[in-house]
Amino acid sequence: QVDLVESGGGSVQAGGSLRLSCAASGAPRLYCMGWFRQPPGKMREEVACISMLGQTTKYAASVKGRFTISRDNDKNTVYLDLNSLEVEDTAIYYCAKGQWAGCRGWSDFDEWGQGTQVAVSS
Repeated sequence: QVDLVESGGGSVQAGGSLRLSCAASGAPRLYCMGWFRQPPGKMREEVACISMLGQTTKYAASVKGRFTISRDNDKNTVYLDLNSLEVEDTAIYYCAKGQWAGCRGWSDFDEWGQGTQVAVSS
């Protein structure tokens, strides 16, 4: 079992930046890791994912070019850099562990953190 703890959320103005971190215990370095978010009143949606060795990344169209996912396997930590934030990025952001080394599909995530809140104001 993997424990995932997100941090780094907060309140920022539109155009600002944040760095989210996901500290993992267990063996997360063996798996694809991802970030998802749930905006107020909406369903959870995918944001980004990164393969086991970090050589492959995927992004949702809504964040591509603004967000960057990365990982440090020595520290068992996954990051999400959020730049050029928009009001529509307001959500609870969740870190998740994939079931495979590669990132195959957005439904292939089986363990989740508790989330960290990001609030973007205009």
